[in-house]
Amino acid sequence: MRTLQDINELRATLRNYRLKGQRIALVPTMGNLHAGHLALIATARQHADVVVSSLFVNPMQFGPGEDLDAYPRTFEADQRQLTEAGCDLLFAPSVSALYPNGLAAQTCVHVPEVGEGLCGGSRPGHFDGVSTVVSMLFNLVQPDVACFGEKDYQQLAVIRKLVADLHMPIEIIGVPIVRADDGLALSSRNGYLSEQERAIAPTLYRTLCELRDALAQGESAEQVLQRGKTALYDAGFTPDYLELRDATLKPVAVSTRHAVLLAAAKLGPARLIDNLSVQLPSAATD
Repeated sequence: MRTLQDINELRATLRNYRLKGQRIALVPTMGNLHAGHLALIATARQHADVVVSSLFVNPMQFGPGEDLDAYPRTFEADQRQLTEAGCDLLFAPSVSALYPNGLAAQTCVHVPEVGEGLCGGSRPGHFDGVSTVVSMLFNLVQPDVACFGEKDYQQLAVIRKLVADLHMPIEIIGVPIVRADDGLALSSRNGYLSEQERAIAPTLYRTLCELRDALAQGESAEQVLQRGKTALYDAGFTPDYLELRDATLKPVAVSTRHAVLLAAAKLGPARLIDNLSVQLPSAATD
């Protein structure tokens, strides 16, 4: 695997792949890789001849008081994992390479509607930072396909809309959540958890499973969601949101059948997110 930091060198390298008619896949990451990231690489390998991963802790998507400085940076370990996973090219630019004029002067890409509420409501400007850096990476790499995890359900929806609205010729593939044996969705931020908090953390997934089953049996969504918030509080979480949306993140309607439960909750220093698909009977939205 080659590691590049220079934009011009990246473009020249990718140009050679294209001249050979090779299909290119992109897997953007912020590093501190785990099995969930490696599943993205494996999926990308199934859809392309050349797999490119980016490693960039994007300051534009961190708000005031968030964990930009504390975010784990494990570059050498990430390189080893990507090499072993069959990644062909790692692009690891500096902040100054992508934002040479600073963040305040940076052109920003805003994706309306789908990025509002949920994490977009709790983290103002977060998805502007995501959509801007992803647009930049799409422009630099010009991939045929790009893979993103379904754990960040709203982020995936934002990126799908971004690509559709801007007519980018890129296939976006969502990759299912990878979980630990106890159900906890894998995340780089799980490393913030103490041993005691790590033992509590799977309660988030178990709670979502219980709520999914109750909704599927026709219980009132309002009552089910309130019960879920209480359960999370009782377990030691501070819920940020617990919501039921349709698959496009619009409010559920009487006609909605396929929906998604989305949750974000603080546990100690970690903000954990998760989601589950729900098959609704009509009575669930009464």
